[in-house]
Amino acid sequence: MGFPKNFLWGAASAAYQIEGAYNEDGKVPGIWDALSEGHVKHGENGNIACDHYHRYKEDVALLKKLGVKVYRFSVSWPRVMSGPDTVNPKGLAFYSDLVDELKAAGIEPMVTIFHWNLPMWAHEKGGWYNAEISDDFANYARVVADALSDRVRFWFTVNEPTTFIGNGYFTGAHAPFESLMQEQPAVMMNKLAALTKNVLLAHGKAVRVLRSRAKLAPKIGMALNGSVYLPENESPDAIEKARTQMFPEQAFFSHFNWWADPAVLGCVPAGLQPFFTAEELKVICQPLDFFGFNCYNASNYEEYMGPNPAVVPGMPRTAMDWPITPDALYWAARFLTERYHLPIIVTENGMANIDFVMSDGAVHDPQRIDFVKRYLAGLQRAVDENIPVKGYLYWSIMDNFEWAEGYDKRFGLVYVDYQTQQRIPKDSFYWYADVIKNNRIS
Repeated sequence: MGFPKNFLWGAASAAYQIEGAYNEDGKVPGIWDALSEGHVKHGENGNIACDHYHRYKEDVALLKKLGVKVYRFSVSWPRVMSGPDTVNPKGLAFYSDLVDELKAAGIEPMVTIFHWNLPMWAHEKGGWYNAEISDDFANYARVVADALSDRVRFWFTVNEPTTFIGNGYFTGAHAPFESLMQEQPAVMMNKLAALTKNVLLAHGKAVRVLRSRAKLAPKIGMALNGSVYLPENESPDAIEKARTQMFPEQAFFSHFNWWADPAVLGCVPAGLQPFFTAEELKVICQPLDFFGFNCYNASNYEEYMGPNPAVVPGMPRTAMDWPITPDALYWAARFLTERYHLPIIVTENGMANIDFVMSDGAVHDPQRIDFVKRYLAGLQRAVDENIPVKGYLYWSIMDNFEWAEGYDKRFGLVYVDYQTQQRIPKDSFYWYADVIKNNRIS
């Protein structure tokens, strides 16, 4: 058995994490450019990162060597729009050139419109609290669609609102480094609901723009993340318990249904209901072509919500301290399909490993190979059970700026020497290339 004939094997990246060129060719500051000082390990930042802005042709050549069918990258809002209505032609041209390079290499581009680096001009107007932001986002989506949709079919409106709202505005771990955790519960809920509504309205308005303006028939989704729960066993009761944990009636921003119920089903989890009108839900709930989700591990083994009896001493973890739970892709795909009835694309999956150039000049990462092999086995099970899984994108194509963790954590299939910008494909790169070539787990 293998994967479907037209399975979308790929890899992913994000603009701020790889591009660098933080102040070149008319790019204006984003919140990660302007606000991250004092919040990132070792005082690092994304000013240079992987210098992809200048080295994109080299990086596309690596993608071609890998053999990917698709490549998901994000457009930088502050690179493209220097104000709500002001387009930066040079910034837009970079993405047009990147798309051309990908197409010439036989790689289908997938565009994420927003992957976290909000322009400072938008932040200074209130950021995601500002009711005007959804219109600004729709205008930005229009600019990008007009420039790229003659060559781009796949679109993701936003990446991981659970994280950019949760870490950016709730815990304060990510830009803009604001925290609601000390607020009174009613105040916290009011603010969280406002943030949520504005993100979802931005998504809905962007989908409308793409449907009305795209030159190629668009395929549109989101790249969501959320808590995934594994059943203790495969009895009906255990499966139903895990499903209920994944989509609780009293959802919070960390659950898939907080975001996906309004966007896909047109309904709102219990705690959010007072904050949405029927008219707003009509804007938010737009037809989508697939359900994109990022999945690294199951939540059964997390300790951030308090002691968890599922945690066992010495269980395997990645360099991010995330538990290794290979069945997460299977159960996530199954539960998400059952609830939302959309084809599935795994938009991110991978692991941070302790990678370095060894004495033979190579980067050997058997842990990553084993990690991906196990997770893909779960995805293979989903395919075998006729769950409509359409693609898998490894995160990430290359080592990059891992947000508040700086450059210590390496997720890439390609090793990046940040002092020289040398790229070295790791053993996992060649293993994954073999998977793609043969359309089955090697």
